Amino acid sequence: MRLRYACYITCVEEVKDPATGEIAELHCTYDPQSRGGYTPDGRKVRGTVHWVSARHAQEVEVRLYDRLFTVEAPADAGDGRDFKEFLNPASLEVVKGYVEPSLAAAAPGVRYQFERVGYFCADAGDSRPGRPVFNRIVTLKDSWAKLQKAQDE
Repeated sequence: MRLRYACYITCVEEVKDPATGEIAELHCTYDPQSRGGYTPDGRKVRGTVHWVSARHAQEVEVRLYDRLFTVEAPADAGDGRDFKEFLNPASLEVVKGYVEPSLAAAAPGVRYQFERVGYFCADAGDSRPGRPVFNRIVTLKDSWAKLQKAQDE
């Protein structure tokens, strides 16, 4: 069983690769009194950082499915246009991602939460041992509510 704790972490130095200028290391401190999300003086940890070791991470293909249509109910648009005019060209985005090594053997259909992104399952047809493909099945945010709110304002 793996436990996760929220605590204050402060980056005090970044070390860059002299050849490329890319960040190679982060030197950080943490406040052990903040473990669990609160400090004795009442400070609250506002966010959680998640990471996977680059050296040990498993590269995967991730398919980010979004709404098929740009409107919630294309049949109810009421203006006589063909439903195909409402197809969302961004309904599928394929990206490269990195996951914990244990997911290299992810069984098709088993669901996982990818932190701050959504719920995913290994694709039954395209996943291979050591090369899983993950499909997003549920997002963590309701994009329809956000769109509706923006239109109402």
